[in-house]
Amino acid sequence: MEKLKKINAVDRMQNYIQNHINEPITLYLLANAAGYSPWYCTRIFNDLTGKTPFEYIRALRLSRAAIKLRDEDVKIIDVALDFVFDSHEGFTRAFSKQFGITPQYYRKNTPPLKLFFPSHIRDYYLMKQKGEDNMLKASNVKTIFIQVIERPERKLILKRGIKATDYFEYCEEVGCDVWGVLSSIKEAMYEPIGMWMPENLLKPGTSAYTQGVEVPVSYVGEVPEGFDIIDLQPCKMMVFQGQPYEDEKFDEAINELWGTMKNYNPEIYGFKWADEDGPRFQLAPMGYRGYIEARPVKQVNIK
Repeated sequence: MEKLKKINAVDRMQNYIQNHINEPITLYLLANAAGYSPWYCTRIFNDLTGKTPFEYIRALRLSRAAIKLRDEDVKIIDVALDFVFDSHEGFTRAFSKQFGITPQYYRKNTPPLKLFFPSHIRDYYLMKQKGEDNMLKASNVKTIFIQVIERPERKLILKRGIKATDYFEYCEEVGCDVWGVLSSIKEAMYEPIGMWMPENLLKPGTSAYTQGVEVPVSYVGEVPEGFDIIDLQPCKMMVFQGQPYEDEKFDEAINELWGTMKNYNPEIYGFKWADEDGPRFQLAPMGYRGYIEARPVKQVNIK
């Protein structure tokens, strides 16, 4: 129970930071949001996130600023002021220290960066506590929307693990900051994905579960250090999408959808599983759109 109180307090601080990232944030305001003393809040925040509150805030502000520089035609000074930096020079120093390049260079060249997009600590710890066995026990399954989409020929930039079979094992092996790097790739065709690689796409000595982002087949940009790039052929993906859910109940949403996928027979609708055609993937759980996962299929020839 004491651990849960700490998790909830840090979660409240994360929510406050998220909602006020473009405003001055003091330790007093964070402590007020958490309901504990400033000293205690600093300690538990660092224990659970690995960063002090102000390291966390600065990393998040700089990552948001980088996305704005990448995607919008804006002046560097305006971005600096938007994210509570006092001057162009101060912002440039902080940006360069965080990413190893200046904002001006990044805006012009947009190489991949290790952006900071933190998970909510409460969701992470509660889901991990439930464990995978509990996640696979489906009950009271709600309506699942299913459709088949075409995926074109493309390339996949990915960071492989070692033995990971799920998100938590992957984070323990390679860290939880891979998503930030993937999100920084400007040429991405779609959002980053978590994946289970089929045998034919596995590299010896690497994990079944990994994370990556798909880019056009013509991609000639930089591949981040430690990442691989592979070719993916055109394929069909059967996409399963659950109903919207409250964010804190994402584990139940995944549980329900996994139960449906486990028992689903695609041949009823003229398809069969084709796992060798590409990785099965999941999108980041977001309550407003429902949990989404996809698996490769082929159309069954009808004689």
